[in-house]
Amino acid sequence: MRTVPHWIDGKPTEGAVDAGEVRTGPVYDPSSGEQIAAVPFAGAADVDTAVAAAKAAFKTWRRSSLAQRTRVLFAFRELLDRHTDELARIISREHGKTVPDAKGEVARGLEIVEFACGIGEHIKGDQSPNVSTGVDSFSVRQPLGVVAGITPFNFPVMVPLWMAPIAIACGNTFVLKPSEKDPSAGVRLAELWAEAGLPDGVFNVLHGDKVAVDGLLNHPDVAAVSFVGSTPIAKYIHQTASANGKRVQALGGAKNHMVVLPDADLDLAADAAVSAGYGAAGERCMAVSVVVAVGAVADELVGKIASRIPSVKVAPGDAAGAEMGPVISAQHRDKIKSYIDQGEAAGATLVADGRAVSVEGRENGYWVGPTLFDNVGKDMSIYTDEIFGPVLSVVRAETYDDALELVNSNPYANGVALFTCDGGVARQFGLDVEVGMVGINVPIPVPVATYSFGGWRNSLFGDVHMYGAEGVRFWTRGKVVTTRWPDPSHRGVDLGFPQNK
Repeated sequence: MRTVPHWIDGKPTEGAVDAGEVRTGPVYDPSSGEQIAAVPFAGAADVDTAVAAAKAAFKTWRRSSLAQRTRVLFAFRELLDRHTDELARIISREHGKTVPDAKGEVARGLEIVEFACGIGEHIKGDQSPNVSTGVDSFSVRQPLGVVAGITPFNFPVMVPLWMAPIAIACGNTFVLKPSEKDPSAGVRLAELWAEAGLPDGVFNVLHGDKVAVDGLLNHPDVAAVSFVGSTPIAKYIHQTASANGKRVQALGGAKNHMVVLPDADLDLAADAAVSAGYGAAGERCMAVSVVVAVGAVADELVGKIASRIPSVKVAPGDAAGAEMGPVISAQHRDKIKSYIDQGEAAGATLVADGRAVSVEGRENGYWVGPTLFDNVGKDMSIYTDEIFGPVLSVVRAETYDDALELVNSNPYANGVALFTCDGGVARQFGLDVEVGMVGINVPIPVPVATYSFGGWRNSLFGDVHMYGAEGVRFWTRGKVVTTRWPDPSHRGVDLGFPQNK
């Protein structure tokens, strides 16, 4: 059985013996249900070792020139591009998403690396000469130290690349705690960082469960933590790390709405609903999980969505023509199916049922087919809860104002989309909707690298969004230096409060 190692101080390791043994967890192929690897779970000693390596590396990496850092980042970018196909297959094997979808994940991560390659422009400070007679002031942004990223299973390459390249470009050293469900991609990233010339200890990978997470949250030498995952865990990460004096950004769950107005192009809207609702088996934090059909458009829209579902090819991620793969685990499959049971029992109209979907030759895989509910009520669990699977709910709203109120009153506020052909309404919606990321005729409005990713309300805990300019601010802290060089005119004791003259 292959073992996926930690990566600490520039080399792989299976970890220290804790309580007489190295704890491990299984890694499965979701399309077959077969175990394909084992992953060691870090204990306290492993956390200490990884953080110590990062702390030692920080002493020299923080003093490296921007030119040195940029050379590493450019080399890393080229290696990622060259190894996109390989990374996509690694992702697909352990996560289950299709290989083309996984390639898209790597491509979006590359955008952040390219942004980080321009760190010299993004990290510039300000200077104000002669703020007082003979006195100058300037500001700088400096790295925090050892920082950590705790990332989810659904994007094992893209989400680490939202964090690490900018953090490292700013002069920090990084400890990645990827999901134990698909850990191999994180280690492959570490190998590519090393090949790009990144010094040992600057990027480390630590596998594990709550023990590893708590070790990072409580470690006195970890200065900041970035997290992407469910809302309950995001709250825990934020509260625990904040209580330990760390800077925290914790991105939580979502219930993303797609509002369709009567004037919308319904074929475009139906295509978008199927693509954004069932892509990656719905295991995206920006997946559309609720379609809000406004006015008399509902019946026609539901019909168009339903007509597209039978043609969605559910298959292993590396199969030719596969459009949707399995979900991540047997437990998650069963949880999704239980929500379908609940929706049916609550009285929602089950238009398409994915519970019985299976794949010939892979019957033990974790399959759930595209599922569509109509006439969903706001109090039903399929509406209130983040299912994180291929379950799309249609809620009917009488008016635009009703739809806007529905979105704004939801406890989640990660992403939202509006489908309309009316530019004035679209503009007003963009201003009035209380959600962090908005798409107009764009179902998955993940911002490009020059902007920042993050939601509102229960979708984000912390004040700063991820990557882009806000990412640079998160991974650095500001300092203002005021200078005056000795001058014969500045002599003598003066106990008065300094005044600008």
